[in-house]
Amino acid sequence: MDQDVSKAVPVGAGVVCALVGFTSSFAVVLAGLRAVGADQEQAASGLMAVGLAMGAASVLLSWRFRMPITCAWSTPGAALLISTGAAAGGWPAAVGAFAITAVLLLATGLWPMLARAVARIPHSVAQAMLAGVLLPLCIAPVTALASDPVVIAPVLVAWLMVSATRPRWAVPAAFGVALLVLAVTLARDHTVPAASSWAPHLQVTAPSLTVSAFIGIALPLYIVTMAAQNIPGVAVMAGFGYHVPWRPALTVTAVASLLATPFGGHAVNLAAISAALAAGPDADPNPRRRWIAGVTTGTVYCALGLVSTGLTAVVLAAPAGLVQTVAGVALLGAFASACAGAMSDESARLPAAVTLVVAASGATVAGVGAAFWALLVGVIVHRLFRRTRRTGA
Repeated sequence: MDQDVSKAVPVGAGVVCALVGFTSSFAVVLAGLRAVGADQEQAASGLMAVGLAMGAASVLLSWRFRMPITCAWSTPGAALLISTGAAAGGWPAAVGAFAITAVLLLATGLWPMLARAVARIPHSVAQAMLAGVLLPLCIAPVTALASDPVVIAPVLVAWLMVSATRPRWAVPAAFGVALLVLAVTLARDHTVPAASSWAPHLQVTAPSLTVSAFIGIALPLYIVTMAAQNIPGVAVMAGFGYHVPWRPALTVTAVASLLATPFGGHAVNLAAISAALAAGPDADPNPRRRWIAGVTTGTVYCALGLVSTGLTAVVLAAPAGLVQTVAGVALLGAFASACAGAMSDESARLPAAVTLVVAASGATVAGVGAAFWALLVGVIVHRLFRRTRRTGA
């Protein structure tokens, strides 16, 4: 009996980790896939594929290394997709960019020099690029509230109230209220999706490799996934006394990404913020038993992936601004952290500000989105300022 109770503790933590991770960013990933050209079926397929991939990777890594190594989809990467929009070549070009990103992640796992090259990008510039990408998305709830306060206000009130007491549950609470608002709206308008729309469905898309998608989607997606997910994920685990095996972990998540790519999955990586739910003391007083929470998290992710087709159908029937509101509040924490990281070094604040402004502009030049240009301009300005300080000019 005591053994069953002791097992229930990490299992419960794993369920909570999966539910928080999924509901906190589901709307962001869906919006990102739609932004780069996916129709409803393709977006549902991508969600299902990446949900199954990150679930399987979590189970494999946690079981193999007896650590609570949880994986996730790249939420900052999905936010990047929203800001980037469709590249030349549409959805097939985006899928091709996802495949390139997966290959780059795999190469990073096999070739540590590539990881060191990413680490050489100034921290303030990388965080400023992420903050600039997130800023327009975080503004969306404000504009949505102004246009439809009756629909949007309950979501924001729920998020604000829960944020004050149980911050980790704030976004899931907002997502839950949004589903209630949506259910009332669908029932009122008699537009409830058919039961058949809940059937799991994967759709293969032949990738198309284009230069603009490579520069505008693949490279920024790779950098954001590494800088905002994989590297912080390892740091979070280290804070709880776990030394994640870098090469196997990155290889497994990269292979999972690659397998999900033909079905529209954008990227799988190590979990960062949500990782604490499975790796912390609340998951189990005994650190050697917390791997059970990691396996449970992966199992629940797989189950949620199977119902993501129906969730996609429901969410895409939402009133205008509702999905954007949930996505916006889900990204506020990441935006705040990115701003803090970008501006923490006083000597690098101006280059960081330039990077943020360029990324937030959403400007597309030569078919390439603002994220790439922000990173390029930011690195150049950062090095210019550093060189000027050294010469005393």
